[in-house]
Amino acid sequence: MIQNEGLERIQKMLREQGYITEPSIVMSVFLAMQLRKPLLIEGPAGVGKTEIAKVMATALQTDLIRLQCYEGLDATHALYEWNYQQQLLHLKMAEDTGRTLEEKERDIFSEKFLLKRPLLQAITHDKPPVLLIDEIDRADEEFESFLLEVLSDWQISIPEIGTVRATHIPQVIVTSNRVRELSEALRRRCLYLWIEYPDFEKELSIVRSKVPGIDDRLGEQICLFMQEVRKMRLEKTPGIAETLDWAMALSALHISHLDKELVESTLGIILKDWQDIRHTQDSLSELFEKVGAISKLDSL
Repeated sequence: MIQNEGLERIQKMLREQGYITEPSIVMSVFLAMQLRKPLLIEGPAGVGKTEIAKVMATALQTDLIRLQCYEGLDATHALYEWNYQQQLLHLKMAEDTGRTLEEKERDIFSEKFLLKRPLLQAITHDKPPVLLIDEIDRADEEFESFLLEVLSDWQISIPEIGTVRATHIPQVIVTSNRVRELSEALRRRCLYLWIEYPDFEKELSIVRSKVPGIDDRLGEQICLFMQEVRKMRLEKTPGIAETLDWAMALSALHISHLDKELVESTLGIILKDWQDIRHTQDSLSELFEKVGAISKLDSL
């Protein structure tokens, strides 16, 4: 990797927060921060895309503002809403004050009745936050188009108040699981990073970092087993999040090594589809043979 003081600082920043990284991630985060451009991160579910935003916010000592995308998400839920209940209550209390209609309208459409949603929160923050736009591929294409305007201009028009311009430009992380293809327009506005499932060495480093005190043999066997499971044709391939859940559970049980019965009874931690569980159960002997050939597990 290129030797650079800025890159070394980013690598140290991520490492201090317990994020096991690699050169491509360090370079992407560094360039996104230098160029003040959104970073679009794609990859399978559970490989640590969202975690990058969380780590950045902690390391930069700023707030993480998260916009969770879903089908049907619209500008109202992403930008702002008026607190209608409070407005009605205020009007009720102001009935006999003798104030004009214009004065009452000016009161109820003021900032104190404004409910700021993630995008408005991000651009009015008192210092640059990390804005996480999570799973953008789950939102509709119409919302994606609207988002492009906000990311380009960093201002929001509120008819009753006027145009609100960004106090500070947020550091933006956009994640996608590739449920659908994103537009070329969005991709052009972002730097791009693809994160794949970790290899054995990286996964083992993550497990040792996140599950301190785990038995060395157990940690190795878990990671080897996960590497083999991901080679299978599954509906929902488990990510590093499932590996950590499994490692934490088995470590809490003071397990020192895997055996077939234990794996079969805990498959629900790493697999979230009944067909995947059935398929894996049918293949357990073969999986243990492969893992055993590498780790020299006791033969079953």
